[in-house]
Amino acid sequence: MFTDMKEALAAEDLELTPVGSDQSAAASLVVAHHARDKDDLADLLGALGLPCAEDDLVRLLVHLASPDTPTGDSMTVNAFTATAASMLKNGDSPEHVRSTLGLSDGELAEAVKHADLPAITVPAPAPDDSPSTPEAAAQAPDGTAGTDGIEALLAWAENHPAASIRNRAARVRADLTELTERRAADAAQREAEERVAKAKAELEAAQAQLRAVKAGGRAATAIQDATPLAPAPAPAAQSGKRSKEELAAIRTWARANGHQVADRGNPAKAILDAYDAAHSATNLAEVS
Repeated sequence: MFTDMKEALAAEDLELTPVGSDQSAAASLVVAHHARDKDDLADLLGALGLPCAEDDLVRLLVHLASPDTPTGDSMTVNAFTATAASMLKNGDSPEHVRSTLGLSDGELAEAVKHADLPAITVPAPAPDDSPSTPEAAAQAPDGTAGTDGIEALLAWAENHPAASIRNRAARVRADLTELTERRAADAAQREAEERVAKAKAELEAAQAQLRAVKAGGRAATAIQDATPLAPAPAPAAQSGKRSKEELAAIRTWARANGHQVADRGNPAKAILDAYDAAHSATNLAEVS
């Protein structure tokens, strides 16, 4: 307290110099060396006006004082283990800590050990028809990564409190975008190559046809068109003796064309002549 009003007014006129980032980092480190746990660290940083965002806490958690070491010594655990130990000490369940921080069973066991808690057995997630974690959602029924699952996993990673997880998600999304563009480019190239190959085949066929025409193919075709077709050979004169098979065929044809014919014996001559005339016309049409 100032007892002299002049000294108080002079102090108010002093210019305040903002604290630099290096000074702020050093001050945060000193606070971390004297904090008991994560919540205590956050309260101290907030009271002193120092950065206390989640990233700042994760960075400083490794410098928290260990119960087994003097104040000021940094712990030999990583930030995730320290965070998990702090959450366990505050009463959070191991399953909640594991799902929140994305820890493996080994990492969770290390955090339990560091928190000086009795060894626990973490139950495996109960089977369910629908995936309960982003990692499970990323698996399609056939064991491959599904599109919806990958998007859910990336969304989870992009909103993770750890900056390293968010940075990894950003890199993965960039890689996926690049792969998608590359696949589209490869597909367009393959389609263009198929069109070129088809065009080449059509061109080669046209060139072969042109060479055939130049070599006389057209003249040969013209000569062939001008040559009259040989008349169809006249049906052989019937000797009056027809086979049983031919007589049966004649009777079948006669009945189909409205003629009456007996089941046995030779059909009438008119029927035989009509049958021969019909088949002669058919043969001529086939030759034409």
